[in-house]
Amino acid sequence: MDIFSAIEIQDPIWIGIAFLFGLIFKQLRLAPMIGFLAAGFLLNLLGVTNDSFFHELADLGVTLLLFTIGLKLQLKTLARPETWGTATIHMAISVVVMTVVLMGLGLTAIQVFTDLGWIPAIIVAFALSFSSTVFAVKTLEERGAVGSQYGRTAVGILVIQDIAAVIFLAASSGKLPSVWAILLLLLIPGRHLLGYVLSRSGHRELLPLFGFVMALGGAALFELVGMKGDLGALIMGVLLASHTRASELAKHLMGFKDVFLVGFFLTIGLAGLPTWETAIAALLLVALLPLKGILFYLLLARFNMRARAATQGGAILTNYSEFGLIVAAISLSVGWLPAEWITILALALSFSFLLASPLNHYTDALYTLFHDWLIRWEREKRLPEDEEITISGNRILIIGMGRVGQAAYDDMAINARGEILGIDMDKAEVDSNKSEGRKVVLGDAAHPEFWSRFSDGHHGVEMILLAMPNHAANIAAADNLRDHGYTNSLVATALYPDQEVDMKKHGITEVYNIYKEVGMGAALHMLDALQRVETKDKEE
Repeated sequence: MDIFSAIEIQDPIWIGIAFLFGLIFKQLRLAPMIGFLAAGFLLNLLGVTNDSFFHELADLGVTLLLFTIGLKLQLKTLARPETWGTATIHMAISVVVMTVVLMGLGLTAIQVFTDLGWIPAIIVAFALSFSSTVFAVKTLEERGAVGSQYGRTAVGILVIQDIAAVIFLAASSGKLPSVWAILLLLLIPGRHLLGYVLSRSGHRELLPLFGFVMALGGAALFELVGMKGDLGALIMGVLLASHTRASELAKHLMGFKDVFLVGFFLTIGLAGLPTWETAIAALLLVALLPLKGILFYLLLARFNMRARAATQGGAILTNYSEFGLIVAAISLSVGWLPAEWITILALALSFSFLLASPLNHYTDALYTLFHDWLIRWEREKRLPEDEEITISGNRILIIGMGRVGQAAYDDMAINARGEILGIDMDKAEVDSNKSEGRKVVLGDAAHPEFWSRFSDGHHGVEMILLAMPNHAANIAAADNLRDHGYTNSLVATALYPDQEVDMKKHGITEVYNIYKEVGMGAALHMLDALQRVETKDKEE
């Protein structure tokens, strides 16, 4: 892959346009990715139809995305009924219902529907059954909710969908994997060697470089034996997911992945300019999105997920997918689908992002509005992580048990042992803390219904520390606590001065800038060391 040899003189201008549109949409409180899509359509209108540089960026971005998904994925998550059950049942129902709807639209005067036969209709329905991995993961990352219950379930559903897409792509190619593909099983025991190399890669430039080698190498290895390269990147991530430094590696790759994915969104807009007929067809498909979201909600709720979490998970998955475009492109190449459907699906994908962005931004408000109806579908039986929590005897709560939360817990435990309770949304983090002797429970404090899990409210709690790495999650937790009547001390950590100001506005009584505290801590240690030296000199 030679990206930079594909750069042409106008490419920096196109990237600048993408940045400008992303910035505008961000100011409108919409996802910047929608601005990138709009920039792609504008560039298409300006005559940019096939930019190899953007396509190279897009391929690299999707490969890194799948690798980082794999790094955060525990295989046992896929085996849970709410994951595989929801994914398979939803896909089966969606394909059947959507095929019938598409054939019904063939009775209208819209030419693209009247020319659609049963086989092409099934392919389009299959493409529309997927939800966007790119949109969902980026939205979860912005919320800091990748490790939450609904976040893990949504990502698991997306992975199962992606596997179905890979199987389709392999079948459509008309060729079987090479007999040498069986050697890929050696990667399973080989993960120990890869983990050793990861542990020896340090914390700086070698770490992201190792990630690139694993992602691109995994993709190339799978392509070499006749399998889809994207699946190779995903599998390489899964093999490293249990390593203690997998999360650190994912964080190092995040910036690279986000930049390269700009090329992906631009290429969608470059796929083709819409006509009135294709735009109307795409809008009709988008009109069916609420049915997709409702079905996801009903299935998640019936698999024992709380109504609030099922609503969040359903909203995350209420969109169309980039993999649908890949399915359509492959189908077009083998003559299974009319050419205009690539543009229709690209438009439907773009419009679905425009709808999904505000939908996910106002999910809490929508949940409150439709609470009485949504709660009817909630089952009495709960998932293990939704059981009630008792906090009697705990004077201090620490929400967010990462490195900052752990340090605070250990320091305060000296004087308040047995009276501190940690809370984290990431089950792996909870298990890790428990193994080190800390008292930690699973829960997402940013969700309003989380506090209803406390059988005794927050009686007796004198201080709460908000130490989650995501600023928005800390703000949401603070608002929820104050709304539930908590009036005692509320402390939070921040990275930047503007975050400190924002936290004060939301009822947080004390805010500590992590960088300042690190500097002050270092200074105190240095002062203590100097005093010891002076004392020693005087004694001598």
